[in-house]
Amino acid sequence: MKKRILNILRGSFLVDEKSTSNWMYIFLFLILSIVMISSSHSIDKKVYKIAAMNEEIKSLRSEFVDTRTILMTYKMESSVKSRLAEKGIKSSKTPPVKIIINVNN
Repeated sequence: MKKRILNILRGSFLVDEKSTSNWMYIFLFLILSIVMISSSHSIDKKVYKIAAMNEEIKSLRSEFVDTRTILMTYKMESSVKSRLAEKGIKSSKTPPVKIIINVNN
């Protein structure tokens, strides 16, 4: 057991007669490690991108709410009346007349 551990620490398993299978496993482990590291970096990039997009969504939602509030105040009847009064247009005192057209075939 002790001798086996010393052989592993010295690296004699790499230069042995049967070392070709060991090198294959080492290369496989190396390739899998590289794939895992690159995958981890890719995931980190996506997480940062998602966080940035969430911040952008928050700011755009806030801008939307502000714009909608301004639009609601512009559409109010009192606001429209005051803006038209500045131009000299007043609301009519008489109610509108409904026009009915009868179409007989």
